[in-house]
Order: sequence, then C-alpha cells, then structure tokens
Amino acid sequence: MRSHLLNDTTAESYRRSVTEGVERVASKLAATRRPFTGAGVEDIAPLIDRVDLDRPLGDTSAVLDELEDVYLRDAVYFHHPRYLGHLNCPVVIPAVLGEAVLSAVNSSLDTWDQSAGGTLIERRLIDWTAGRVGYGPAADGVFTSGGSQSNLQALLLAREEAKTDDLSKLRIFSSECSHFSVQKSAQLLGLGRGAVVSIPCDHDKRMQTVALARALERCAAEGNVPMAVVATAGTTDFGSLDPLPEIAELCAQYGAWMHVDAAYGCGLLVSPTRRHLLNGIEHADSVTVDYHKSFFQPVSSSAILVKDGSTLRHATYHADYLNPRRAAEERIPNQVDKSLQTTRRFDALKLWMTLRTMGAEGVGSLFDEVCDLAAEGWRLLAADPRYDVVVEPTLSTLVFRFIPDAVTSPAEIDRANLYARKALFASGEAVVAGTKTGGRQYLKFTLLNPETTVSDIAAVLDLIAGHAEQYLGENLVHAAS
Repeated sequence: MRSHLLNDTTAESYRRSVTEGVERVASKLAATRRPFTGAGVEDIAPLIDRVDLDRPLGDTSAVLDELEDVYLRDAVYFHHPRYLGHLNCPVVIPAVLGEAVLSAVNSSLDTWDQSAGGTLIERRLIDWTAGRVGYGPAADGVFTSGGSQSNLQALLLAREEAKTDDLSKLRIFSSECSHFSVQKSAQLLGLGRGAVVSIPCDHDKRMQTVALARALERCAAEGNVPMAVVATAGTTDFGSLDPLPEIAELCAQYGAWMHVDAAYGCGLLVSPTRRHLLNGIEHADSVTVDYHKSFFQPVSSSAILVKDGSTLRHATYHADYLNPRRAAEERIPNQVDKSLQTTRRFDALKLWMTLRTMGAEGVGSLFDEVCDLAAEGWRLLAADPRYDVVVEPTLSTLVFRFIPDAVTSPAEIDRANLYARKALFASGEAVVAGTKTGGRQYLKFTLLNPETTVSDIAAVLDLIAGHAEQYLGENLVHAAS
C-alpha cells in the first residue's frame, strides 16, 4: 500500500494518475452540452449505495471509470452558460492549477513550521486585499472557509470589543435582506437570534438608514448595547449594496462595530469601472470577502479583514505543542493566532496564481462583464409582459416572477413558478434559483459566467414560461373535469 503514498519514489505514478484524471475532466467539460442531466436522487442514490467501500478497485483508472457513473456524469456544471442558479462561479485555470499544487504539497497554514512561504503568501494577499478596501498599515486578516465563517469571526470580535459583559444587552443590526449567517452567528456566540434586529429595506433592497437610526436610538434608550451593524455589499437575493457611508456615520455616533459582508460584492474591489460602489467600506471595522464568488476562484477561498489587526487577539489561543506564547514573543508568524481554524488549507495559493497570471484588472473585467449582462437581462425582463422583475440590479442578480395572461390567484402563480423551476432542473436544460419576496414565490438568475449571453437568458425565460404555462393549463383541465 506504500505505493499509493505521494513521495519521491512515486512521483511518476502521481504524474500519470493526475494526468489521467485531468484528461477525464477536460473531456467531460468539452462534451458537456447542458448544466445538468436531470437525474434525481432516486437515480443517483442506488449507484452510490451499491459501491462496496470495503472492496477497493485497486487502481485509479478503475476508480475514475466508476467515478463517471457516481459523480461526473450527473454533476451540476457551473461552467455551463445556462447555469444561472446560486452564487457559484466558473473558475479560472490558474486557480485550478493552484488547487492541484496546494493539494499535492498539502501545507497546513496554521504554523510557520508547517507552511513557511505559504504563510507569507497568505499574509501578502491579506495586505493586498486590505489595501484595496482602503485600510491602513494596521489592518490584518486571515483566510477562512467561506463567508459564514468570516461573518462569525467578525461578530466574535465585535462581541469582545463591546462595552459590556452582559450578553443579554448586546444587539446586532442587519437588514432584512442580510445573509442568514448573521442570525446563526448570534446563536453560536451565545446571544440568541433575538439579539439580531432586522432593519427594513427600501425599494432597491438597501438598508433604510432612517430606520437604522431609529433602531439604534431605541437600543440606547432601552439601556442595551449596539454591538454591531452588519452592512451588506451584495445581498444574496438581490445583489444590493447597503449605503455604507451613512451606516459608517451611525456606527461612529453610537459606538457600534461596523461589519461589511462583501462576500458577493468583493469583486468590485478589482472592477475597472465600478469600484466606487464600495465607497465607505474603508470605514468598516471588519469586512468579509469571498474570492470563490466574484474572483472566480474554486471553493473554498474567503477571508476576514479587520481595520485594526490587534482585534484578532480575541481569536488567539496558545498551545505549547503548536503555537506557544514564546513564538509570538519571537515574532514567528503563526497564522493560527488569528484563525478560528487550526489545520487549514493553503487556499491563498489559488488567488496568488490568479493574480500573477491574469492581474487584478483581468479578474475585475470578468466581474464587470456579468454585471453588464445583468443590466441587459433586466431590460429584457422589464420589456417582457410575461414577467414581473423586482428590482434593477446593481451587481449580477435578477429576481423575477412569471405572470400568466389569464387572471388567477397569487397562490396559483406561486405554484406555477415553483413547478417551472423544478421542471427546468429535471430537464437539465438550465438551472435557476428561487426565493421569496413579499411572501410570494419568485425565481432568480445569479449571473456569474461571462460566457452567458442575452440569448441564453432569453432562451431560459422561454423555457420557464413554457413549463409554467403547462402547469397552469393542466390545472385548468383538472379543475374543469
């Protein structure tokens, strides 16, 4: 079994196996004609259940043959231009190359003596991103597994920086369109979901700062402590950006920690044309960025940034076998001193390879393309009498709803939209997401693929309308019979 260990004696076997795997995936990508096969759980589960994990196949070629049946054939392919579902981006080749390198070397980014140059590359990328945010030399941060972890760590720091030890008095303010991880973080931090005060949004799905000001004033009058305000730069459903300068002023007035969840909108940091949309982010005490959304990186690649690096001490614990206190005194750069994780992948390498190959503007131009595409898609939807579109996009998300010609109940329209989404997914021809707004069922395009065209959007809208009309027609027949 030692022949399967990656080392100097098995380098050639490694080369052959990885090359074969890459060739299989490349062939699959080249031959993929739709984002999904339409297979259901009942189709895939028996294939996986039949695999006897106690009887290995013995060689990677046989395993790759099996993998075609249990995974590759029915995977959802985000690179396809008619994948319009969730916040999943197609990935750039330099980052995929970085993934291959980091997996093989397998550095762990918790201590210097496990990662050396990897530690310094991650730190350099944190400094670079902090500079793009507009932070000064005191800033710091660390890579994380994703936006939820970044938001959790930001709120942990805010809790520790709050001016009270009575957790029952702490309040977090976020918009009604903010990410669910805000409520989840409050629960994990011992505050309870009731500690989160939901602030209404305006017509453009941006936090209403007048309502935020009233809520902060009420919080102070009740003797509670405004622990943090979470502003969102790119909401999951609408891609909307909260008014950051005004929120920053209110945070300063009431002594609240300002956190900006820019998991989606962080692509604006490198946009050649839209960077101004993030003006005010430089006032935040902490920022979440998800490179695996709008920097076209493979999952996972995220970071938490802080204006004042000293606040990261609230995540620091010392273990004599790993990062003893003397290491900090000797200025040994152990990243575990800043992280909620211990063992941690060298995910920063993917971004490093991307920037060194494409440059920041190259990445930003791709993000600009999908934002431009969303604007064209909005104009298409706004002119189509079959659809009601909620809001003109700022980033690359469109939320809309099929509306039939014939008068019918809103609940029946809800069911038609739900049916259309499921039927489209089952057909494999396209993938779209769904959400609720105003209590009603809507559909959602999340456009993160520069290869997607307006023609793709138009074709998918026709498919949706066809499925919805089929549902309504069948129901009409059933009702009449």
